[in-house]
Amino acid sequence: MLKVLKALILIVNVGVIIALLTIHFIIKDSGFRQSLLFYTLPLPIIIAIVLFLSLFVGKRIRKYNLILAGVLMLVWLVRSFRLHFFADVTSPNLEIVFWNASRDQGFEEAFNENGNLPDVMVLVESKVNDLNALTAKYPNFFFYRIKKEVYISSKTPIKILKKETSKHKSAVIKFNTKGIDFFVVDAQGSFGVPRRVEMAFIDSQIDVSKKTIVLGDFNLPYESVLFKKIKKNFNHAFTKKGLGFRETWFYGWPLLSIDHIWVSKDVEILKAEKLNTQESDHSMIKTYLKIE
Repeated sequence: MLKVLKALILIVNVGVIIALLTIHFIIKDSGFRQSLLFYTLPLPIIIAIVLFLSLFVGKRIRKYNLILAGVLMLVWLVRSFRLHFFADVTSPNLEIVFWNASRDQGFEEAFNENGNLPDVMVLVESKVNDLNALTAKYPNFFFYRIKKEVYISSKTPIKILKKETSKHKSAVIKFNTKGIDFFVVDAQGSFGVPRRVEMAFIDSQIDVSKKTIVLGDFNLPYESVLFKKIKKNFNHAFTKKGLGFRETWFYGWPLLSIDHIWVSKDVEILKAEKLNTQESDHSMIKTYLKIE
């Protein structure tokens, strides 16, 4: 009976590990049902599961579990941890900030978290901001409410070029300031909404042109197969010039990188940062760009 139990535990251990690795590295979010597993099983969670399973297997098998966990940890570090020496980011370079404010924070809290007032700041899922009071307090800045819970502040006036919303409530807003086109993305995060459909909508709204910034909460990890078109045409700011873990969710724990700043390849990225905060379950992200 004991031998049968040990054999069953071994089968479960091997089967679960193979399934986890297949989902994460091969299947990914290629389909709707597969995506639900892929998003809920980031690599740190898989590592934790492998270590947990090692508690129930014999010493010989445990050794292989621990080796696998170590290899996966190395893969995660190589893939997610960025280490770049920063260039000079003094004026006239452009500082751009994005933050999913979790509906409890506004511009004042965002400015405090950031440490200053950047050239362009975009907030989604922000609380109601008193734009008149902000304009009076910061007379050299411009404040806009683009749609419900989406706000923009800028050192120069912006021109709204379009606002589009999918049937599942994913939003893409295009605006221009300082000769740069910005696309703000606020993707629907419900598990019942197919990410492939929403990403197809987002891709259809983004023009591939010079001096273009795409930023927002995509509710898609960087490893998603659905970023194929964006990765072809844009550089990921943090991947190119970041320091630390790329993941922006959850409350500073590096589980998923779902908030992104993408930069067209004709614009030089000088520096990218991720600011962890307990004021939102999303980290604040920002990048400095060299603008001629």
